[in-house]
Amino acid sequence: MERSANLDLPYIMPSQAQKHVTHNEAIRALDAVVQLSVLDRTLTEPPASPVEGDRHIIAAGATDAWIAKDNQIAAWQDGAWAYFPPQEGWLAWSAADNDLFVWNGAAWNAASSGGSVNPASLVGVNATADTTNRLSVASSAALFSHDGNDHRLKINKNAGGDTASVLYQTGFSGRAELGLTGDDNFHLRTSPDGAAWTSQLSTMSSRPGVASPCISSSEIEIAADSVGVISTPRSSGFFFMHISDSAYPQLLHSAILIFDTGLSLAMPSVFVGGGVTNQGATLLTGSTGPTGKTNIAVQHGQILIENRAYTTSQTFSFVILS
Repeated sequence: MERSANLDLPYIMPSQAQKHVTHNEAIRALDAVVQLSVLDRTLTEPPASPVEGDRHIIAAGATDAWIAKDNQIAAWQDGAWAYFPPQEGWLAWSAADNDLFVWNGAAWNAASSGGSVNPASLVGVNATADTTNRLSVASSAALFSHDGNDHRLKINKNAGGDTASVLYQTGFSGRAELGLTGDDNFHLRTSPDGAAWTSQLSTMSSRPGVASPCISSSEIEIAADSVGVISTPRSSGFFFMHISDSAYPQLLHSAILIFDTGLSLAMPSVFVGGGVTNQGATLLTGSTGPTGKTNIAVQHGQILIENRAYTTSQTFSFVILS
């Protein structure tokens, strides 16, 4: 073997004459590629007045003395250009770009952005990532921008009972959380200490409507001669209801009532349409109230709606203020 495997440096052979020539050739190569720093990487032809020791990464489409030397390192040594083909993993600092570049076997890419970190087990930006927070960023702001059109931030969980949320903290103690917390419904909850949490708002993934400690709104579909059950967020309040399908007489099947679903079951009427009957505290079963009517009653913690008005399934919209 007459040359080294990695930097292709010449070895001094036994009984070789003029050993200093071989030695100096190796020294010149080391001087060119060790602690590699080039002036630029955009020239396609040699500069007119190079200075001893100048180095360049030859750009694609090279001409003149640099023809067919694309991407190689050109070093001006002893009044001539010497060329060094890069090997995968070589690093070079570009003074013109003020950046570090790495040769990946096909191109020089910025080490700070062009080199792939996919996959990387941990990524820390001005912070230290760990096995829990595998991406950690310490910054006064973070920007996620579009790449020509839309931009969506996705938080994916494994199963319905898991959590996918955004947690807002003070001193690493939770104060507010927004997302799918423990089920597939959307929740907003708050905490004074990171331990005790209060639900402030939630929506069902399966039907329209919102719920809070004081307000609940949604829809419920009830088959003919069947009963729909609505849980009340508190034991007393106002109940507003109407049939959802505009093809049916909505005012006829509308009602405004005051409810008590606590110890003393009661439901006095504020307004009841002609197609609705208030059954008070009666336990509705699907055949309890009069036929041809939408029947409403209360039980402990619940409001019951019995669909006996039509022989088809009907959807009812409701709002609860409590």
